[in-house]
Parts: sequence; structure tokens; C-alpha cells
Amino acid sequence: MVRISKSPRAWQRMLSGRILDLLDPSPVDIEIEDIAHGLSFLARWNGQTIGDFPYSVAEHSILVEKIYSYLNPEVSVKWKLIALLHDAPEYVIGDMISPVKYKVGPGYEELDNRLMSAILLRFGLPSTMPIKIKKSIKQADKISAWLEAVQIAGFEELEADKIFGAPNKNLKNIFSITLRSPKLVRRSFEDKFSELLEKYN
Repeated sequence: MVRISKSPRAWQRMLSGRILDLLDPSPVDIEIEDIAHGLSFLARWNGQTIGDFPYSVAEHSILVEKIYSYLNPEVSVKWKLIALLHDAPEYVIGDMISPVKYKVGPGYEELDNRLMSAILLRFGLPSTMPIKIKKSIKQADKISAWLEAVQIAGFEELEADKIFGAPNKNLKNIFSITLRSPKLVRRSFEDKFSELLEKYN
């Protein structure tokens, strides 16, 4: 039976049939297929990127995991999974550029944290990370943002350096962005998740 919250509507019906309460999310209402689908249709940079397809949060997440794994080849697979899922709450709360998130205030962060905790619990991942791990995932996230800014969002390198920090020169050549259809990105996200989860279990 589908569970529907009796509180004023703050829930989202998923294509899987799950009903997710955004204010009090339950891990049992979270499915990776819903996450992959939502993120693959969610545009980064508010859609202000070149090409015939939007650059999605799912594609960004795949790139962050690639960069993180490249920089930390010996790290535990559980942290690679968390790198892949680092923006997973956005599948229901959307993506905002960082300056806007700061203006919205702690309410957005609290919502994001609740959803992230439920997602991590759903997949048996640790809800807290060592500071070193958190910083290294954030580093990969910033490198990804730099690459996106320069390759598809119209930034000059010096401008991107000031905002995101200049990455190692080698990384600029190793990782290139190719825009793909949401269907292909969704499948790639699900495949990467399954590959990592199998190794984790």
C-alpha cells in the first residue's frame, strides 16, 4: 500500500510509485532509479551551457566520482559511492548555484541534510564522514565545477580560477565533458552506482 502523508503537501510522488515526504524523508521511500531519473533531467548552471543537451546533475555526479577516484585510487568504495551521491538530494529539491543557497539560508541546508541522511541510510552507507574524506570529495566537486565552467558554461580560465580554484594542469586534459541525452546519462549513473554497490556489499 502506498503511504501518503496527512500533513500539508510536502511530498513528491516518484515514478517508482514511492511517496517521499520531503520534510521527514523515510529511507524506505528512496529508490536509486528515482534519484538517477530526477538528476538526469536536472540541469546544472540553470541550463546556461552550450550544446543540444543540458548538462545534468547526474552527469556532474559521475564526473565528480571519476575525479575523486582518480585522485584517491586506494580509497574505500563506500566513499566513492558517497562521492557519486553527493548531490543526490537535488533529485527532489533541485539545484541552485552556491550564492543563492547561502541567501536562502539554513532552511535549505537542513532540508538537504535530512534527505542526504535518508539516502545514505537507504543504501547502508555511513551518515558521517571523516573530515579528510569530506574535503577530498569537495575538492573533486570544485574541480568538476571548474571544468564545467570552462568547457561548457562560457567562463574564461582566469575567471574560473578565482571562483573555484585552479586545478592541476594535468586534470584539465584528462577529463573532458561530452553532453549526452538524459536517457544515456541516467543509465550511466545507475550502472556506476550498481558497480560500486556490488563492490561495497
